[in-house]
Amino acid sequence: MLSALFCIIQRDLTLAMRNRSDVLTNLFFFIIVVSLFPLGVGPDPELLQAMASGVLWVAALLASMLSLSGLFADDHADGTLEQLVMTPQPLALLVLGKVCAHWLISGLPLVLMAPLLGLQYGLSGDILVMLVLTLLVGTPVLSLIGAIGAALTLGLRSGGVLVSLLVLPLYIPVLIFGAGAVEASAAGLGAEGHLSLMGAMLVAALLLSPLAAAAALRISIE
Repeated sequence: MLSALFCIIQRDLTLAMRNRSDVLTNLFFFIIVVSLFPLGVGPDPELLQAMASGVLWVAALLASMLSLSGLFADDHADGTLEQLVMTPQPLALLVLGKVCAHWLISGLPLVLMAPLLGLQYGLSGDILVMLVLTLLVGTPVLSLIGAIGAALTLGLRSGGVLVSLLVLPLYIPVLIFGAGAVEASAAGLGAEGHLSLMGAMLVAALLLSPLAAAAALRISIE
């Protein structure tokens, strides 16, 4: 089963490298959104530092949503998804592999770029470390939750809009605790509670989201 998991991840990464425009679109969107806020609100350092965590987290959330509609759509269009459903390996495991590849393509670049963009807001080193840590824990949760929405809307018209409407309310707790951890760190308060809750959400998403997405895929295909 681990071999099948790694094969799915390798396949999706290879396809993504052949079509780099999708990867760059998410990253450029994240960079543009984060960079426009300092130009719009002015150069006040205190204001920029106060809004930095919220802006970066909202931009990361929106950027991760851009590629959700295509998570299963391409495989559904060329018949690959039906072949995956008929394989002897658990479909939930294969879904987990696709989600891991999706995070490596769309989530990890945002995590790596966040410290550089955070410098525009005058964030210190400790706050930047906390920002990276929260994004490293939170963005996989966004991909896992988004997989459920992508599976439920598979094959529907305006699927991208429906995915956003389905998953956005579920993203809000991740956004609140992710931005809250950075703000708590900036205020000198402990962020361990926020990180613990985000870790619990990640564990729950890892256990439940692949199963829910697999069940939704079977329903969509049938």
